[in-house]
Amino acid sequence: MINHNTRIKLIIALSLLSCMLSINGRAQSDSILLKDITWDEQSPAGTTELFIPSNDAMLAGFIYRANGPGKHPTMFLLHGFPGNERNLDLAQAVRAHGWNVIYFDYHGSWGSGGKFSFNNCVDDVIHAVSFCKKYQDSLKIDTSNMVLFGHSMGGWISLKALQQLPEIKKCFALSAWDIYPYYKRVLTPGQVLAMENGRDTASTYFVLNSTVKQMFDPVFKDTTYYNLANDGKALAHKQIVMLDEHTRNKLVSVQQATRQ
Repeated sequence: MINHNTRIKLIIALSLLSCMLSINGRAQSDSILLKDITWDEQSPAGTTELFIPSNDAMLAGFIYRANGPGKHPTMFLLHGFPGNERNLDLAQAVRAHGWNVIYFDYHGSWGSGGKFSFNNCVDDVIHAVSFCKKYQDSLKIDTSNMVLFGHSMGGWISLKALQQLPEIKKCFALSAWDIYPYYKRVLTPGQVLAMENGRDTASTYFVLNSTVKQMFDPVFKDTTYYNLANDGKALAHKQIVMLDEHTRNKLVSVQQATRQ
């Protein structure tokens, strides 16, 4: 019997693959999701460490290289806050169907250089895409077929970065963290300051080199930018699937999500 968590992962994996394998808005046959790939001894699947320049920092990352010769479609896997859950099981499922997967840690987290901030995270995606375009031949990346996948904070990041990436049309946002509406309900500026004065563990346990106040001051200063409800128009021409684990796994369009 499949347990609840495994069932959720299967739903996510199949939804993700269906979204990614669609061509010009038309889904390919479901049989492709279950088709085994013939192992290529000359160009086997593997992993390569990457060091991606992003403004003043080098980001630690890697690429799951797909099996087979030639260039492959590529997914950018964007983790949440702080990054304990990497969703690499989904990355393996995607690679098994002929896709490369790029993973990296944002500014100031888990060994990457620079200062952590939500804005820097968005910039990191832009620079990671540029890096892959520059090294598309050696990394065997089909730059005409790249997608973003983001979980939690990574979902917010993917939707913000997508607006600055005209070459990328598709995105899968899993339980996207809508930062300002969430913290409007949970934290006030005074509570953030209180966390700063003695109860801040983010920069130690979570390996993020920004304090809570440093992270959330920009959110309170620019509430429009950090609220995804304002981004529907800018994302209307993109192909987006949003799946929320916290609302009984309802599959919604970006237009529906941004009206909530």
